[in-house]
Amino acid sequence: MAPVLEKQLPGSADNNNEEEEGQNLWTAILSEVSTTSSSKLPSGKNILLFGEDGSGKTALIAKLQGADHNKRGRGLEYMYLNVHDEDRDDLTRCNVWILDGDLYHKGLLKFAVSAQSLPDCLAVFVADMSRPWTIMESLKKWAGVLRDHVDKLKISPEDMREMEQKMVKAFQEYTEPEDAAPTSPLRRAPTAGEDEAVVLPLGDNTLTHNLGIPVLIVCTKCDAVSVLEKEHDYRDEHFDFIQSHIRQFCLQYGAGLIYTSVKEEKNMDLLYKYIVHKMYEFQFTTPALVVEKDAVFIPSGWDNEKKIGILHENLSTIRPEDPFEDFITKPPVRKLVHEKEINAEDEQVFLMKQQSLLSKQPATPTRGATDSPGRTASGSPRPAGRAGQPSSTSSSPMAAVKKPDPNMKAGAANEGVLANFFNSLLSKKTGSPGSPGSGAVGAGVQGSAKKTGQKPGLTDVQAELDRMTRKPDSGVSPNNMPAPAENEA
Repeated sequence: MAPVLEKQLPGSADNNNEEEEGQNLWTAILSEVSTTSSSKLPSGKNILLFGEDGSGKTALIAKLQGADHNKRGRGLEYMYLNVHDEDRDDLTRCNVWILDGDLYHKGLLKFAVSAQSLPDCLAVFVADMSRPWTIMESLKKWAGVLRDHVDKLKISPEDMREMEQKMVKAFQEYTEPEDAAPTSPLRRAPTAGEDEAVVLPLGDNTLTHNLGIPVLIVCTKCDAVSVLEKEHDYRDEHFDFIQSHIRQFCLQYGAGLIYTSVKEEKNMDLLYKYIVHKMYEFQFTTPALVVEKDAVFIPSGWDNEKKIGILHENLSTIRPEDPFEDFITKPPVRKLVHEKEINAEDEQVFLMKQQSLLSKQPATPTRGATDSPGRTASGSPRPAGRAGQPSSTSSSPMAAVKKPDPNMKAGAANEGVLANFFNSLLSKKTGSPGSPGSGAVGAGVQGSAKKTGQKPGLTDVQAELDRMTRKPDSGVSPNNMPAPAENEA
């Protein structure tokens, strides 16, 4: 019996091909997903920001964020940067920890950096170019703070040595980016034969203070360069001298250097691109910039002692080995003529002070207190015109005396002037021949001085005033004038 052959349907072969194509499509999708997941931007990267108070740390990160606010925190401040990979359409956040300028808060670093997170950190030291005399001291201080914190972390010597060797390799393998194509920020792919490339040995002053993590020096407020030139007589050699010392410091830590200005938005985009290049290995195509003194950029690995020596050729009055603080000194404060502001004293406080001063002065007799009982209430202290005497103003002794100021304080009146005036008046009237009652007046004056215990000059004045106030009554009616003996009696 002949074998029965299975009859294949016409569309069976086409179905098998479709199944194979579908299976291949799923395989390709799964492979792409696994590849994409492994190539995503890593999370958990940290930027550690150090600097003095007022150096512009918070404003710098706020500008990189694109935010307008500039709220300064205390202790340990947290911010973040959005990092976008345009090629893979991936987004991640880079943590930013800003340490307070007071060394009291340095213990808070343990909340930002641990032994596990240290390999994923970038240290940024901020220097204030508006106060260049503080730059080197600030950089050394904060580098020491980070060094002490890293030494306290429980990191095995093998892991620390591996991190340090990674820094040395990254410094030695730096290549000029002129040949790189200015494309979108793709991650750098290792080129063929890169591992076999010949690396040059490090200089004597290079990476002597290896922290095991990348370091970046950011000089803020570089728009103040023009202010330093106008107000403090800074010249080009001063800025070259400052740059020379900063670059020597960068060599010791293997750090990059960039001059920025938030106010003028100078080098801000460049700073962001360099940060994501160091943290996420994005492609970076900007070479070193050393022409403009307020827009310097030196990537890590580019600099060396020979290139720094070019700056020394422009130094005429300063030697390269001179101490930084001997020539970049804090300018003296220029005192203005009306610098001190005088505040007016409160009116009531002033009056109370005057009252206390008046109460401490000895009491002076007033005319009302020593009036004789025989004086009338309406008597005037000014001598009125008497009968038989001319009333010429030129012959009056009062015309030669300056009238006291009514605003003058009661305790500040010049008693000597008044005493001399009335004593002269007494001497003229009692010493003249034929003056009635001269002896009686003298006796009355002496008796009054003995009774009141006042100075003879003042009692003479009062007695004379009493006598003159009683006389004008008789000038109205000569017939009613009493006898001198009866009056004086």
